[in-house]
Amino acid sequence: MLTPPADLSGAALEQALAEGWGISVTAAQYRAVGWGSHHWDVTGASGARWFVTVDELENKRLSRREPLAAGFRRLRAALAAATDLRDGGAAFVVAPVPAGDGEPLARVGDRFAVAVYPFVEGDSFEWGEFSSPAHRRGVLGLVAAVHSAPAAARRRALADDFAVPHRDELEAACDPDGDPPGCGPYARPAWLLVQRHAAPLRRLLDRYDHLVREARARPARAVLTHGEPHPGNTLLTAAGWVLIDWDTALAAPPERDLWSLDPGDGTILDAYAGLTGVIPRPDLLSLYRLRWDIAEIAVDVGRFRRPHTGTADDSQSWELLSSAIGQACPGAGSAGPLRQADPDINAG
Repeated sequence: MLTPPADLSGAALEQALAEGWGISVTAAQYRAVGWGSHHWDVTGASGARWFVTVDELENKRLSRREPLAAGFRRLRAALAAATDLRDGGAAFVVAPVPAGDGEPLARVGDRFAVAVYPFVEGDSFEWGEFSSPAHRRGVLGLVAAVHSAPAAARRRALADDFAVPHRDELEAACDPDGDPPGCGPYARPAWLLVQRHAAPLRRLLDRYDHLVREARARPARAVLTHGEPHPGNTLLTAAGWVLIDWDTALAAPPERDLWSLDPGDGTILDAYAGLTGVIPRPDLLSLYRLRWDIAEIAVDVGRFRRPHTGTADDSQSWELLSSAIGQACPGAGSAGPLRQADPDINAG
């Protein structure tokens, strides 16, 4: 995220680090890297550096009706799975450092969860295309190792139930009889954008539901999955490739990780089959590819159906939402940047 959460003070974060991990903070710099979580580069009194992540628990819920505790439970299970995998010998897993009570994270007030990671030196990458064929193959090797981990590595992982996060918000925004929420500057533009493309969005949801029914009719082999093994969640260190950001780890079909690694020519899928003996299923690759597209839209729609003020993060989310709808809905196009003279805003 581009900015730290406005309602989490530096003192509260430092207190959580002292109580949970015994870290006496001497320096903390906010790092505007990644998307979805907040990050700090922290130095302790001993001189050790840590990478600290804070998640807003309302963003970890699957629906507005879920309590924040459900989001915390989901995040805890994912990070615990990463810890179990690392403790089982997977040195490429950048898992959280357990707090004093053995937990992989701690709650800060009602709305936040904090996790502490070792500071890892290495080359980082952005979301998007892999930097080279070697990069893609390197990540494939890590993914195959995760999928081949023993059952003990996923003992605390939750099973994927195929739910789309914030689907309820997207469906509410598609309702022609609904009203735009008056909760911030992007509320009405986001509602109008969804209304203009409600029909193709509903078709995407119907297609997804069809694929889920097919998947449940033929239960797939479950493995531990990372969930988002894209270039932005990799580092190239002196020891080789590592995987970061395990907050979406679940027990799921291997296609959950494979769809984003597949360049479309079948080479990576064939290589995966050679490494694991498991032949990827085209229907599950389509399911997870489609869920990613729908979730990108639903999460940002949900953001703008909650109170917001028009921060830099809101502006970035608006660009992501309009782009995602333009890519997912044929002929939709992009809504472009929000302008203060936009009549949609003035009308709201």
